[in-house]
Amino acid sequence: MSNSRLMPSPICLVENVNGSLCVCKGAIEFLSRIKEPVVVVSVVGLYRTGKSYLMNRLAGQQSGFALGNTIESKTKGIWMWCVPHPYKEGHTLVLLDTEGLGDVDKGDSKNDGWIFCLAVLLSSTLVYNSRGTIDNDAVEKLHYVSELAEKIKIKSAEAAEEEEEDSKYVIFFPSFIWVVRDFTLKLEIDGKKVTEDEYLEFALQLKKVLGNLVQIYVDTISSGKVPCLDNAVVTLANLENQAAVQEALKVYQSGMEEVKNKFPVSVEDISSEHQKFSSLATAEFMKRSFKDEKREYLTKLVENIDICYVDLLKENEMASERKCKDLLKNLFSDMNKQLQNGEYSQSGGYELYCRDRDAIVEQYRREPNKGVSAEAVLNEFLNERGAEANSILYTDTKLTENDRKIQEEKEKNALLKQKCKEEEEKRIESERMIHVEKKRQEDRMRQMKEKFKQEMEQQQQEMDRAIESKLKEREELLNKGFREKADLMDEEIKNLKKEKEEKSSGSFMKDYVMPVVSAITDILPAFFQYKVLMKGL
Repeated sequence: MSNSRLMPSPICLVENVNGSLCVCKGAIEFLSRIKEPVVVVSVVGLYRTGKSYLMNRLAGQQSGFALGNTIESKTKGIWMWCVPHPYKEGHTLVLLDTEGLGDVDKGDSKNDGWIFCLAVLLSSTLVYNSRGTIDNDAVEKLHYVSELAEKIKIKSAEAAEEEEEDSKYVIFFPSFIWVVRDFTLKLEIDGKKVTEDEYLEFALQLKKVLGNLVQIYVDTISSGKVPCLDNAVVTLANLENQAAVQEALKVYQSGMEEVKNKFPVSVEDISSEHQKFSSLATAEFMKRSFKDEKREYLTKLVENIDICYVDLLKENEMASERKCKDLLKNLFSDMNKQLQNGEYSQSGGYELYCRDRDAIVEQYRREPNKGVSAEAVLNEFLNERGAEANSILYTDTKLTENDRKIQEEKEKNALLKQKCKEEEEKRIESERMIHVEKKRQEDRMRQMKEKFKQEMEQQQQEMDRAIESKLKEREELLNKGFREKADLMDEEIKNLKKEKEEKSSGSFMKDYVMPVVSAITDILPAFFQYKVLMKGL
């Protein structure tokens, strides 16, 4: 697929108009249609440093983002270009071109901070673009960019007071790349040739004229100013999980629509379809859900599905009742005419009445696809005609008093037998539903455990990267003689390792996951409340 076929040219994602930022609706709609994973790369840098040219190269195009040395700042806000990832199949590369920092023509420098914050918060990789050599002036300009980070915080102010945040930065913040354009100096240190990375590390090494750079960065972030990254993640998780519930519910509802069109159906049919589409809906939710750590939204999905299922059960019962009543009415139509004509109001009429009635009942039972209320409707129907049968019984002159008592006892036994059939119908229905619900729970538990395992593996990888980064940073500090700073990092590394061990231990599953599982299991008895009330089971 060519880049242009996915998105022919960049579109505005966040617009900066008269000092106010707003999200462009069209860009959000485009992003919502992307179903595959995305890799987000943002380029930030001072005003007119050639960011747009770099972005076009990253997109594999000669043009797209506005270029030119004499142009006014065309990138008002953040522009987005979505292209197929050049190396990762099945991934989309989202390039974000940010408004140039320090553009005096804008007359409003505070938006620099918000643009930069958005770039950090949205990116997988953050590219800082600059021109010329890496000297004190270049470092000071980078320092200006780093000061903008005072607007970002990982934890809320309350949570930050409870624990140190510094060790968590590497988990949440994007990878950082410094691109130096038009670099003219030789890559040498004390006459020895070095690599680009070695030269950059030498230029950025901690110095007593410059050693407070990192400390300033940390202090400004931990000052508690918004936006708070932790809160942003919570907000994002809530939005995504709400959407995940709705999308999963649609899977269930659309799937059950087909069986609904066939109402009335047997309890086996509706319950098996319910089990099938509940599983598919749960799988859909698991694919999209994000940090649903208390399984709050999964519980909400289960509750919504059960509400839909109860409604479907009601509709299926009503459809069955309508069909069965109409069937009995049609089958008894001829017999009703005979009643009106008085054919049963004569000697031997009761025997004729019982023969015709029993034949119709057998014919009714042979009719297929009557649904879940077949015996219940028949029981109600026969009870309603009980007075009619007794009237014919006591007006039949052929019968003796003893014959009448025998037949009356038979009528009672027949109605009792029919009542037992109705109860058997309810029992089979309820047992089938309980069986399906248990299967559905087992399947949901399996999917929950798989999702939890994936999340734990991802967290372990993040923790490993954080620990590795901190160990490397500590080693570099020691090599450069900053023993005191390196010692301070020991506690951070220790805490990261402790957290990793706690999350990977069995106690975390016992103390955290199982209580959530237990809470969801409690939904099962509540679900059957409807059946208990309606059926008197």
